[in-house]
Amino acid sequence: MKGDLVCLRRLEKRDLHSFYQAIENKEIRYMTGTKKQFTYEDVVQFYDKAADDSTRHDFAICLLNDQCIGDLAILEIDEGNKKAAFSIALHDPKYFNKGYGREAVQLALDYAFHKLNLNRLQLEVYSHNKRGLKAYEGSCVKPCLLTEYIQMKSLWEF
Repeated sequence: MKGDLVCLRRLEKRDLHSFYQAIENKEIRYMTGTKKQFTYEDVVQFYDKAADDSTRHDFAICLLNDQCIGDLAILEIDEGNKKAAFSIALHDPKYFNKGYGREAVQLALDYAFHKLNLNRLQLEVYSHNKRGLKAYEGSCVKPCLLTEYIQMKSLWEF
């Protein structure tokens, strides 16, 4: 799937280094509420397990030169009820505020609704993730805000 700024393609093992760097980035961990520390081997095991899971589709968000800058997943696919969950992350803050996330969301929506024949995507996002919320504005994605307290850096934040 190709847009003006980014394309989505199946996540591949060659993308895992970018994926691993993202889960080590403090700002990205905060925005996604990730507290657990992961090894690179954990990331490889996740990839292998996800690749065999028929209830999910994992994509690399790439610049038009095929450089992986993020990941996106349509997961927990429930074909009977035509619904699924949705997640997205850009892997480095240098890619924020450039329209990449917004366009990736639009490409994913087209895929989910026209290729997978879903009629609902559910997304959970922390209320402090203003960039993420902005990426969903103007699309038909209505995020479920997670406003309860989360513990980050030994502090509870709202």
